[in-house]
Amino acid sequence: MSHNPLRLLLDFDDRIQRDRDQAPAFLHRRDRRFALDCQEQGANPDAAGWLQHMDRLSGPGGTRQTGRYIQRRWRRITGGFALAGAMLGSLTMAGLLFYDGGQRINITVLLGFVLLQLLLALATTVQSIVGWQPWTWLQRWLERRLQLQSPGPTLAQLQPVLMARAAHTGGSLFALTGLMTLLVMLVVQDLAFGWSTTLDTAAQGYHGLIRAIAIPWTWLWPAAVPSQELIEATRFFRAAPFGAGTAPQQWGQWWPFVSMLWLTWVLLPRLVLLAFSQWLIGYKATRLLQRHPGRKALLYRMETPTLDTGNQHNDAGDLPDTHTRASPGELTDAGHIICWAGAGEPELPLQLLATETRVFKAGGRIALSEDDQLVATLAKALAGAASPVVTLVTRSWEPPTGELHDFLEQARSQWPRNSRVMILPLATDANQPPAIHLIQPWLRFTERLPEGFATVVLLPSFIDNPYQTGTPQP
Repeated sequence: MSHNPLRLLLDFDDRIQRDRDQAPAFLHRRDRRFALDCQEQGANPDAAGWLQHMDRLSGPGGTRQTGRYIQRRWRRITGGFALAGAMLGSLTMAGLLFYDGGQRINITVLLGFVLLQLLLALATTVQSIVGWQPWTWLQRWLERRLQLQSPGPTLAQLQPVLMARAAHTGGSLFALTGLMTLLVMLVVQDLAFGWSTTLDTAAQGYHGLIRAIAIPWTWLWPAAVPSQELIEATRFFRAAPFGAGTAPQQWGQWWPFVSMLWLTWVLLPRLVLLAFSQWLIGYKATRLLQRHPGRKALLYRMETPTLDTGNQHNDAGDLPDTHTRASPGELTDAGHIICWAGAGEPELPLQLLATETRVFKAGGRIALSEDDQLVATLAKALAGAASPVVTLVTRSWEPPTGELHDFLEQARSQWPRNSRVMILPLATDANQPPAIHLIQPWLRFTERLPEGFATVVLLPSFIDNPYQTGTPQP
């Protein structure tokens, strides 16, 4: 298990979300057993070790590397920013240094552009610290168009710093290729620099501004600080393209200052802020993991001894009661049927086939994008119904999964508020009632959903069944 803070947080959050559908008593016994094993080995039970333990329990093929997947996705996003920044940096510098032999390259314009780049870099860092996401509207539009799954609450808190790192990566490549383009053009062209402004600015005041900007490299490269004489000699006006008595070589003596200006105030700030954003991601991920509600519950389960009631033998007659207060209802007509994770194969019960309903498939091997499309399709179909009802067919011998819980949560957020889902667990023989002990997990599953949204139902032909009469089934 990687100890990268970001990947550790994402993997931990994914595992906690998957544990939501497990019984609290089971989670308590499992995590308490892990804590006792760590105590025997003299190890400190932490999140990384717990995830490794869970991976071993999952067995081959049961490990989900959610953190690695999300990191790869953001690497692709960062790579796109880097490529765009490299291309724009070269093109922008070529535009700033365009020289046709008549008009000089204005140093004042370069100063203004450098100031703009510095402000953009600082604004990117500030928005990542305060958590502002000005691109939210674009993200939501892409999610709708590409049918992408919205990020969870944990990842949503990290998106500002992840986007800042991508932006600083693009900005760093922008500055680097811009500097390389500047050096190449200094070699292949005879560039003429000068300064001019519409405002009434004296050469002495402009020299003070230049000296202030050049303070960081004055000790390193004194020749890169223009002198008072150079500034006075290279000022140009609209009516006089060339100053009288100005030697031609003086127009090119600005290049050391321009090079150090770009290196010091564009490239170096981007590199420093890029390193800061990388550190900020690890820091914020560590803080979010420490404050994660699932971590607090995990520590409580590890520290609290378990209490088992009843006889320890499996054949005892006084085992704890696992029944729920809810009981299955009777299936009513619904205009839409969803077969979840292959349920109803090879065929649905005859009573369902007799009704004129539309049958859909979701879950299991069906892609998530198709599940999202099905939720949107049914949202439109149920919009005009007075009592919108959907039948969800499942396999009774397969316990409810977190994927089904997420599917129903998404459906509840998009379907009409009075929508109702009837969960129909089927036995191996779809025309026979399922066993009592297979129905109990589904009843507990519906109790964890919002009240009134989902209920467990049986076919009308099973009305005289043990669930209604209360007699046990052998």
